[in-house]
Amino acid sequence: MKRVRMHELVDQGVDINLSPLIDCVFLLLIFFMVTTVFVEETGVEIQKPQAATAQQLERHSILIALTAEGRVVFAGREIGLNGVRGVVAHQLLEREAPVIILADQNARAEPLVDLIDECKLAGAKQVSIAAVQE
Repeated sequence: MKRVRMHELVDQGVDINLSPLIDCVFLLLIFFMVTTVFVEETGVEIQKPQAATAQQLERHSILIALTAEGRVVFAGREIGLNGVRGVVAHQLLEREAPVIILADQNARAEPLVDLIDECKLAGAKQVSIAAVQE
């Protein structure tokens, strides 16, 4: 059996076909893009209160943040209390999902109750408040 060196292959005009490798890379890229779960974050830092009965968040949920100052934030932008009903109704048209309110532990109760009311008036069947498990 004769050993062939790489420079001899090049001299003979042998090509290495990279098309199957590129196809495999693109297939892997498409696979990871399709299987990745996109979770929309609220865009603000919230200190959640602790609760002994806290449960895992659902992956496909509508996240709305209520800061300690009373600002209402969705997807990184402040929408205010007046914008909640429109945003939640639009999100519910796209997919039926629970609404989870990420309320800061120092937020006042009145804006929180108003936020829950706006979510329910928009058609949300399930509205929860996020907490950290003790």
